[in-house]
Amino acid sequence: MTLDKHEIKGLSSFKRKTLEASTFEDLMKDAGYSQSGSAPGKIGRVKVWWNHATYPIVESIYSSDKKTVITAYHPEL
Repeated sequence: MTLDKHEIKGLSSFKRKTLEASTFEDLMKDAGYSQSGSAPGKIGRVKVWWNHATYPIVESIYSSDKKTVITAYHPEL
């Protein structure tokens, strides 16, 4: 799982494998996404979901300290 392997509708492709959480969140908000919830993930990571009025939901995986986004993607529906 790396950020640069997935495409998020409304955003340019990521060039990096991970991204600072605040930078990722600013990009998501600027594209019209809003956080809709979070939950513990595997191996101490944190899952955060993002909603958009037009695009499908995005699931993002953060490091355990929530400072780094490891990956984000549109889950299969």
